[in-house]
Amino acid sequence: MAVRGDLDLDSAERLEHALCAALGASVRGVDLDLGGVEFCDCSALNVLLGVREQGLEQGKTVALRTVGPAVARLLTLTGTRTLFDVPCPDGDGDGDGDGDGDGGAARGDASAGAPGGIALEDLRIEVVQLRRAMQTRPVIDLARGILMASFGLSVEEAWRVLVQASQNSNTKLHHLAADLVDAVHGEPPVGAVREQVAAAVAKARSEAVAVRLDDGIDRADD
Repeated sequence: MAVRGDLDLDSAERLEHALCAALGASVRGVDLDLGGVEFCDCSALNVLLGVREQGLEQGKTVALRTVGPAVARLLTLTGTRTLFDVPCPDGDGDGDGDGDGDGGAARGDASAGAPGGIALEDLRIEVVQLRRAMQTRPVIDLARGILMASFGLSVEEAWRVLVQASQNSNTKLHHLAADLVDAVHGEPPVGAVREQVAAAVAKARSEAVAVRLDDGIDRADD
């Protein structure tokens, strides 16, 4: 399965759906080609790790046959590269699959290139940021679920509400998500956040109605 483009928080949901579908349809597991991925952050890594766990529960593997520099660097920084090694049929344990060297070369490029091109302090900062993002992802997912249950929104609509409310209220996304989760326990968000969430929900609903109306018109024309 080949994946191209940017893998970030915006695309994480689609990536998860695609990987879960591929894993469910497979017999032994999924081999991924991420050579065409130009950007990859920890939200995509969380998806990969989650799908890998699902695979283990089903007796299947999730392996990375080819990775580009962006993915290789993230895997190296987080120490997760070996979790996705291609199973070696002859049991020699080198995990490089059919010997094309893509995985090994990617690891080598990331390890060798980082000290020369990037300051060690920058690497440390990035690791801290990655860990922080991995910690905040669960509360964002929980807030999205609250919006879906409270307002009858779809997954994508709830995500758009979070992003729009975060931008319009000048509040970091994970802080806004935490406020929504706290609201369930009786601690209402501050006025600006509450107003922007309400406005974003209203916009999402009106857009959904407009789409349904357009679909109805199209079917009537047919």
